Amino acid sequence: MIEIERKFLVTSDVFLKQFKTQNRIVQGYLSSVPERTVRVRIKGEKGYLTIKGKSNESGLSRMEWEKEIDVKEAEQLLQICESGVIDKTRYEIEFGNHIIEVDVFDGENNGLVLAEIELQFENETFEKPEWLGKEVTGDEKYYNAYISKNPFKNW
Repeated sequence: MIEIERKFLVTSDVFLKQFKTQNRIVQGYLSSVPERTVRVRIKGEKGYLTIKGKSNESGLSRMEWEKEIDVKEAEQLLQICESGVIDKTRYEIEFGNHIIEVDVFDGENNGLVLAEIELQFENETFEKPEWLGKEVTGDEKYYNAYISKNPFKNW
């Protein structure tokens, strides 16, 4: 139940030639306080309810619990979420021994492109593609809960 991930800005669209899968994601927050975010998500044809704890000092690790729910239930829960629903397309790219998830944001966050890589342990090494830019791990400005309230278009 511990999520370990690093997050990066993406510098080019070369990843679009490398992706394995893509899914539209719509998500909202029932609670966006840093100590515990409660997220509702529709990814493709599936719904999810996710609870995340506060990140550790490095921003690399935090508790995460996720459960698949009926997509109709997710649609209903999205109706009562805090304002600022996120709409994005997620591309999954196999690179080295890892999967890199690239999120291309739409709507009020259009123009923002972030990559995440999940790791087994905090100091795990991994291959970095040339389109992976500045690391923003631990920078709360790039958390989806923050972006939902402070859209990229206003930065």
